[in-house]
Amino acid sequence: MTQALKVQCFTVSSDGFGSGEGQSFEHPFGHVNPSELMSWAFATASFGYRAEPGGSQGLDDFFTRDMPRGIGAEIMGRNKFGPFRGPWENEEWKGWWGDRPPFGTPVFVLTHHERPSFTLSDTTFHFVNASPIEVLEHAKEAANGQDVRLGGGVATVREFLDADLVDAMHIAVSPMTIGRGERLWSSPDELRDRFNLEVIPSPSGVTHHLFWRK
Repeated sequence: MTQALKVQCFTVSSDGFGSGEGQSFEHPFGHVNPSELMSWAFATASFGYRAEPGGSQGLDDFFTRDMPRGIGAEIMGRNKFGPFRGPWENEEWKGWWGDRPPFGTPVFVLTHHERPSFTLSDTTFHFVNASPIEVLEHAKEAANGQDVRLGGGVATVREFLDADLVDAMHIAVSPMTIGRGERLWSSPDELRDRFNLEVIPSPSGVTHHLFWRK
């Protein structure tokens, strides 16, 4: 079975931004409130960070519920792991997620400044300075026959798209506008030369865009 590289439940604004300007420790999405941008996911019963039972169980929940299925490894950019730049000044920093990250797989963090791997709960983080195709090879080996998720952020998704390594994507488009920050696209039509596209509106107000290779 061929292993795929997938983007799942990645949310952008109606003007194509996946995060705002000014990322910091206190503001992982910059000037954008993630609870507003990703409200569709936060409201679902299957959302991984939900602290209490409940939540919606419709179309949006289908996507959050399906997110971990068949995934054996994840690739993310350093800015998704944390807000710090340059050499690691404090290796005690273990990411945004506390002692129990939601991934449950090996995670490969792209960085120009490597540091030793570490494990929290059932997630092992590896820090790699390599090309997209080299990182994908490592992730596929670690995934043990399952697919690999490309977790973001925007610059990392664009890097792998530019290298023509992405096989499928689920992008949720929120009805809000952001105006500045990290932009995935000006229009999803930019990707139609390489991908089929199906657009599915949701009662929550988001529009789910499903891409798969032609």
